[in-house]
Amino acid sequence: MPYEPPPELAALSLEEIAQLNAARKLPPVEQWEPAVSGDSLMTIKADGRWFHDGGEIRRPAMIRAFAGLLGRDSEGQHWLVTPQEKQAIAVEDAAFIATDVSRTGDALAFRLNTDEVVVAGLDHPLRARGDADTPALYLAVRNGTEARINRSTWLQLVELAGEDLTIRSQGATFSLVPR
Repeated sequence: MPYEPPPELAALSLEEIAQLNAARKLPPVEQWEPAVSGDSLMTIKADGRWFHDGGEIRRPAMIRAFAGLLGRDSEGQHWLVTPQEKQAIAVEDAAFIATDVSRTGDALAFRLNTDEVVVAGLDHPLRARGDADTPALYLAVRNGTEARINRSTWLQLVELAGEDLTIRSQGATFSLVPR
C-alpha cells in the first residue's frame, strides 16, 4: 500500500488531526518491558537524518516505522523497543524535528519530519532551552521523546506569540525563550 502524505497542516481541523493520529495506531511501546537489550548501531543526527552503521537510511517509510518504536528513558537514553528486545539508539539532539505549525482555534498543531502531527498542550508541552540569545524550543512527542522546533517554525511561533514571547495552546501557556 503506497504512503499517502497527510494534507496541508493549515487545512486540518483538530478533529481531523485526532482522526489522523488515531488511524496511525502506534504500538504500545510504553507497555513493553523487554529483558533483552543491545545496540542498534543507529544514530539520529541533529538535522533529523537517520543512520545505521554509518549509512544513511533514506526510505521515509522505514524511518516512520522505526519512529513508532522509539522511546526515551529517565536517563535520556533513546531506545527502539519491541516486545522481545530494546536496542539503544544514539540521538544527537532530539528524535524528531518540528517542521511546521498551524493555529487551529486555541491549539497549536505541529507537523514533524516523520509527517506525524502533534498538538501542543499539557500532554505535549513546549520547553525552551538554551539562553535568550540562542534559544532552542522542544515539543514533547511521546514515550519521553521530543521534537526540536526548527528555525522557520520557531519564527512562525514568534509571529503568533504575544509581546512577552509566550504562546497558548489548549489552555497551557509556553514561553518561546528560556526563563
